[in-house]
Amino acid sequence: MAGILAWFWNERFWLPHNVTWADLKNTDDSTFPQAEDLYLACPLAFCMFMIRLVFERFIARPCALGLKIQANGPQKAQPNAILEKVFTAITKHPDEKRLEGLSKQLDWDVRTIQRWFRQRRNQEKPSTLARFCESMWRFSFYLYIFTYGVRFLKKSPWLWNTRECWYNYPYQPLTVDLHYYYILELSFYLSLLFSQFTDIRRKDFVLMFVHHVSTISLLSFSYVNNMARVGTLVLCLHDAADVLLEAAKMANYVKCQRLCPLLFVMFALVFMGSRLALYPVWILNTTVFESWEIIGPYPSWWLFNGLLVLLQALHTFWSYLIVRIACRAISRGKAGKWNPLHVSKDDRSDIESSSDEDELHPPLQKHHTNGTNGAHGTNGYLSSSLCPDEH
Repeated sequence: MAGILAWFWNERFWLPHNVTWADLKNTDDSTFPQAEDLYLACPLAFCMFMIRLVFERFIARPCALGLKIQANGPQKAQPNAILEKVFTAITKHPDEKRLEGLSKQLDWDVRTIQRWFRQRRNQEKPSTLARFCESMWRFSFYLYIFTYGVRFLKKSPWLWNTRECWYNYPYQPLTVDLHYYYILELSFYLSLLFSQFTDIRRKDFVLMFVHHVSTISLLSFSYVNNMARVGTLVLCLHDAADVLLEAAKMANYVKCQRLCPLLFVMFALVFMGSRLALYPVWILNTTVFESWEIIGPYPSWWLFNGLLVLLQALHTFWSYLIVRIACRAISRGKAGKWNPLHVSKDDRSDIESSSDEDELHPPLQKHHTNGTNGAHGTNGYLSSSLCPDEH
């Protein structure tokens, strides 16, 4: 074990040439980031998760009910032992051949069985109330941490001159404010990583998992080798768009048809402006070119910049999704109100919707003994959540 730890904490990987861990030990005169500080994020992540549960139960839920959001979810499918067995043991999305077999076995028409499976899938989805509470928690945290980050960075010289991130590196003292900022952000993303398995299941689950792991890795690496100054710039830049995203989602859940599109447009502009323009021009420029000029590359420098480039790739993909959703909303808006967060077949829809054909022409059922009531299983809404939480 000692050999493994010595290999992992190899100074020639983590630190610039001629710098050792002993040089970065805390003294009475100066304090530097220590790897042991990161252990604090684990219990804090658990505490943050518990705070979230309390917040959603006693703050977000009353707010949602006060805004007339109903607690009931999509309509439940009528119990049927045969279909339930197929749903739980075989497939949640039966193909045409299986649908025809079930139709003959139950003496139901195919469209009725399709509706049953749609209702049964939607039955496992959380209600609008649950989604609103989740978004309100994220909105509250992002708003707080973004406000804190702006106030902190306004007093920091590296906000106005990014070369200050590398002068006298790595002998840059760790302030209490910077330590608090980093550990709080790391705790939040650790809590998101674990709660992703209990939260609303998204279609981009794997992509978001990679995103959270990348973010946590960036935070950890930049803290351990004292690249925390540029790390604070990355954090604040990303939090700006997330505030608007969660606000737009909440507006969608409470059906504010005028506010939701406005917030979405603001989010899209801030997201693409900050992550497709400011991020590469401001952040990648200083981490790649300015740092190369001032301190030169070393092994962990390559890894750190590799993770930042991976983050840029995710930014590009999500920007594509945002543009796609906006174009689809505009095309649908020609026939009605424009709402980018209320789009049929969205790329990250939380609730499946009935097709327009089903809504206009309800299927005729054959005579049967265990039929459905013919009602649609989506309660007439489709909520999207674009990118998370995204860093």
